[in-house]
Amino acid sequence: MKLHCAILDDYQHVAMEMADWSTVKEQVDVQSFSQHFEKEEELLKAINHCEIIVIMRERTPFTASLFEKLPKLKLLITSGMRNASIDLAAAAAHGVTVCGTASSSEPPTELTWALILNLARKVTEENRSLRENGAWQSTVGTDLHGRTLGLLGLGKIGSRMAIIAKAFGMNVIAWSQNLTKEQTDQYGVRLANSKEELLVTSDFVSVHLVLSDRTRGLIGKQELQQMKSTAYLINTSRAAIVDQEMLIKALREKWIAGAGLDVFDEEPLPENHSYRTLNNVLATPHLGYVSEINYCTYFKEAVEDIAAFLKGEAIRKIN
Repeated sequence: MKLHCAILDDYQHVAMEMADWSTVKEQVDVQSFSQHFEKEEELLKAINHCEIIVIMRERTPFTASLFEKLPKLKLLITSGMRNASIDLAAAAAHGVTVCGTASSSEPPTELTWALILNLARKVTEENRSLRENGAWQSTVGTDLHGRTLGLLGLGKIGSRMAIIAKAFGMNVIAWSQNLTKEQTDQYGVRLANSKEELLVTSDFVSVHLVLSDRTRGLIGKQELQQMKSTAYLINTSRAAIVDQEMLIKALREKWIAGAGLDVFDEEPLPENHSYRTLNNVLATPHLGYVSEINYCTYFKEAVEDIAAFLKGEAIRKIN
């Protein structure tokens, strides 16, 4: 008898095209869901018969209560090797193996620069004006050359950000709690003496930290008020690193010039959310990791994870 596999939140209807699922089709029936299940009862109705589930990043949280209601579930696969929305202890307690896939840091780096460049040169605003036969050259762009990019975090993505910023002729400063001068020197980056120094001196502040108890709420009211009124905050990492209520207040009251955002506390973003209407917000629907290379990797390795699990040889285990 075949096992059942559900692929959740396949928004672009591409999961079945991005990998060769034929290698497991004789043992597994695979079904892809493009819609996001807002209510748990709707989700359970769709997947409660499944032994295998494939999820994309943090689109659908797998909590302890959800694991309790999925007694047939044996294998949960997430894109990437880290997913903060999975209760790994609960998975283990319910006998569910959790596996991951590789993930490339280039796509989120590129998306971050798309946001920075768009904010600096008002690309969206000018394009809209051109399409609507509005004012010709209605804005004056912000230069990158000679300005300062402040990086909160200098890991895989942060270090790539630094290299590109240097190519633009920007000054780069970085800070995180455990960052050392030896690490920053590798990339020609100045180590900030404190978080405050980075915020006070930067024209663009870009967040590239892992969400943890230590980084949750790292940027709040005090930090936003420390930034220049002409500065931009870019967050393509995790929404909870920045106090969302305070950021909305900062944007409304023009404590800072604007923000480029790709991550949100609630996704998809509610229809009436402030980020949809604030004119100093440039927001994208969590596209940082959404690229051909990453998607091919995610689904190809998801198939490999399933095939290995069927042989009793789970690979890329997270729990």
